[in-house]
Amino acid sequence: MDADLLNLLKKMAKKDRKRVEIILKKIDEIVENPHHYKNLRKPMEDFKRVHIDKSFVLIFTVDDNEKKVVFVDFAHHDEIYTNKRLSNIMEKLHRE
Repeated sequence: MDADLLNLLKKMAKKDRKRVEIILKKIDEIVENPHHYKNLRKPMEDFKRVHIDKSFVLIFTVDDNEKKVVFVDFAHHDEIYTNKRLSNIMEKLHRE
């Protein structure tokens, strides 16, 4: 899991424990079948997304060679698809 996302979840756990539990449950589901989820459009096609609580989105990528799923970002739907947020996600991909 991305360090920024992990920090976000830790902060959220103090205020909204139920939402964090929902996110963690969804993460378990994703790990079981990561290719079930929809890819983002170009130029973000290496990332997948899943909606949580209707208004929030969890972004992740699947590395089949390493057999791992990397969870990258979580935010409100209106915020996650902004150009700045997407640029940050792309930077994270290229750092790995």
